[in-house]
Amino acid sequence: MAADFTPQPGNLRCGGRCRPTRSLQPGLSVRRFSEEDLPGILRLLDESLGGGPAGRRPPEFFRWKHLDNPFGRSVMLLAEADGRLAGLRAFMRWQFRVGDRPVRAARAVDTATHPDFQGMGVFTRLTLAALDEVRGDVDLVFNTPNGKSGPGYLKMGWREVGRIPVSIRARHPARLLGSLRPGAAPAGEPAAPPRVDAPPAAEALERGRQVDRLLAGEQAPAGRLATPRDLGYLRWRYGAAPLLGYRAVTEERGGELAGMAIFRVRPRGRLWETTVAEVLAGGDPRTAGRLLRRVATAAASDHLTLHAPAGSPLARAALRSGFLPSPVGVSLVANPLVDGIRPDPTERAAWALSLGDLEVF
Repeated sequence: MAADFTPQPGNLRCGGRCRPTRSLQPGLSVRRFSEEDLPGILRLLDESLGGGPAGRRPPEFFRWKHLDNPFGRSVMLLAEADGRLAGLRAFMRWQFRVGDRPVRAARAVDTATHPDFQGMGVFTRLTLAALDEVRGDVDLVFNTPNGKSGPGYLKMGWREVGRIPVSIRARHPARLLGSLRPGAAPAGEPAAPPRVDAPPAAEALERGRQVDRLLAGEQAPAGRLATPRDLGYLRWRYGAAPLLGYRAVTEERGGELAGMAIFRVRPRGRLWETTVAEVLAGGDPRTAGRLLRRVATAAASDHLTLHAPAGSPLARAALRSGFLPSPVGVSLVANPLVDGIRPDPTERAAWALSLGDLEVF
């Protein structure tokens, strides 16, 4: 069995490569992921978390997410006892830019504890060990926890950035408000999915040179953390994503690509939601508005969701296209691993994100 390199409380720094220490508890140790572990990890995720955002967890989805990521392979640690997998902790590598300056990041994503080992501190110890694994080559860890996991992250040093606002355009306001009301009835099965009249994102992204020119015209958010978008990233994130079904609408001008919006239709309780992940419009609110209206007509979902940084051309276009502030948002937490990151990632104003950055996938 591989040595256990779980950090000791109060001594969490180990120069990016943790040394062996005592086990979490008798018979339980931590080791790094290897590809031979994949079948067991998929069973563990199913037993602990169910089908996840894609509805099921085939090997190709796991590989796309954790092994094919253009920012690098995920850091994955396993807790093991007597040959059984007790837990998984995955930090997905990411990158942000502030102007021309990169900020190395990791996103705390998949975490699972087998039901037989719950309540034994596996989540906390795996997370602290993963922090030590990335410390030294990552500046910042972030994620979007749910209400259950959020307090645990705060206890381990994460800082609450706040709720990132989401705008909604409702087709059936009464149904949508009913689903958002506190104490609303539990979610059931949605109706049959709406027909989507837009090509797959992978098809739209085949226009490589034109997409490159479109991206070159995008305005980088001044002084804020943003995911660097290039053709390779877009093709991985939206074109190659198994099961998630991203589609795209485009704006043409003189036979050239002048704008693109990437979205997917997903169940949300009993309703169908169109999640607008990216809008590339070269900073032109009129182009952005036309793209949003095309997304709205592409699928007869119950509502559309979008996040647009405050004051941006996209935010102005969204308001003119019928998007209104939602009473809900996406919780964002951050854990800076180095001092002096500017802008301060624990402040909400430091971030310029798309809904694609915030999606749980």
